[in-house]
Amino acid sequence: MTRTWSAILFDLDGTITDSAPAITSSLARTFALLGRPVPSAPELLAYVGPPMIAAFQEYAGMTLAEATAARAVYRTEYQGAASLDTAVFPGIAGLLERIHAAGIPIALATSKPELSAIEILTHFELTQYFSVIVGASEDEVRSAKADIVAEALTRLGAAGVDMSAPVLVGDRIYDAEGAAANGIPAILVEWGYGSPAEAGEATAVVHSTDQLAKLLLG
Repeated sequence: MTRTWSAILFDLDGTITDSAPAITSSLARTFALLGRPVPSAPELLAYVGPPMIAAFQEYAGMTLAEATAARAVYRTEYQGAASLDTAVFPGIAGLLERIHAAGIPIALATSKPELSAIEILTHFELTQYFSVIVGASEDEVRSAKADIVAEALTRLGAAGVDMSAPVLVGDRIYDAEGAAANGIPAILVEWGYGSPAEAGEATAVVHSTDQLAKLLLG
């Protein structure tokens, strides 16, 4: 699969950052504030990756109205210092630096709200590596991964980036499906929050940043 990529799109949670502690603790507070039973730690981990409204509906059985209200509470709990209870996975910052130095444009394509994503990348001093940063819109009209990937590709194209051979790097089935919906390959990383069962639509699966670097840089 090694080739010269014209642009590389990265997911954030579970791919660049180990953000589960921040997300799951904020979710636990959200369920408590809503007067609902707090899911177990493994159950909360399933919420890391998909759009939050969809996750509340799928995993908590909420109606759309209930999920929308829950998301508002969650966003209040998950902001500022709470959102920064996270860490960059080992080797990722160095890989981003190498890709940037090689002249390959990098985009972020995350289901996290765009402003939150920018805040996190800024905190970890990673923004300089990204040509484009795309997340969910505040009203979540843009929240499905396919729409986020499409927006990232559009912004890259508008910036004059060669779009002949883009690739997406993520960790969940939502990333693979979002890439496939836009006709681009996806590489899934095993250090994230997905399971082997989610890798069916991926073009490749990697277990280390060294292995990922070989696929991205040769």
